[in-house]
Amino acid sequence: MPRYKLTVEYDGRPYRGFQAQEGLASVQGAIERAVKAFCGQELRLQAAGRTDTGVHATGQVVHVDLDKPWKPDVVRDALNAHLIEDSVVILAAEIPEDPRWHARFSATERRYIYRILNRRAPPALDRGRVWHVKKPLDAERMHRAAQALVGHHDFTTFRDLQCQAKSPVKTLDVASVRREGEEVVLEFASRSFLHRQVRSMTGTLAEVGLGRWAPERVGEALAARDRRACGPVAPADGLYLVGVAYDEAVEPNRSK
Repeated sequence: MPRYKLTVEYDGRPYRGFQAQEGLASVQGAIERAVKAFCGQELRLQAAGRTDTGVHATGQVVHVDLDKPWKPDVVRDALNAHLIEDSVVILAAEIPEDPRWHARFSATERRYIYRILNRRAPPALDRGRVWHVKKPLDAERMHRAAQALVGHHDFTTFRDLQCQAKSPVKTLDVASVRREGEEVVLEFASRSFLHRQVRSMTGTLAEVGLGRWAPERVGEALAARDRRACGPVAPADGLYLVGVAYDEAVEPNRSK
């Protein structure tokens, strides 16, 4: 039974998150329906991560185990043909050489960006794809404050109350903030994240950028290990899963 790694892009607005839910539109459900339409097989795919309602992706990774061997390009193109009515696209299909490879458990890093449109006028083309903040944000100040989050910490302050993770302790490898014209872009990378951790950190850093918080208050909030110390949670609109990294020893073979 061949395993296929699928790299997936989607607009999260039409879906109630990635995970399949009875009676609700989901990214997972759309892909699984496309697989059934392609080869008649009903299956449950495995994903690198579950994104919330309204969250987007340019580099989500899933795997499917198909009953019959197909060329990866055939799988990609056939699934896209059946996803034409959905806001989901299969960017690439690959076959792992190592049978141990798993979309979720083999992942060594997940990387997110958060886009803030920082201007007075609201978005037209990117409505629902950015967080619109009218007042000026100081991106350099936000970046300085974000460095307090880098490292191995108890992230209880930035953990949603409904989070089901066994531990609030995570290692954040990257927390950066930069300005790109009218946008302020935040980037975070870690092996794994808590539920709504990125949106919680983003909303808190925005308080720094707006001048409402001193930069050092972010480190103090982290050390408090108390959800009440968190700033406002940023909306889902601007959040993107942009990539998932894997150990080279169990990477899929792109040549097949």
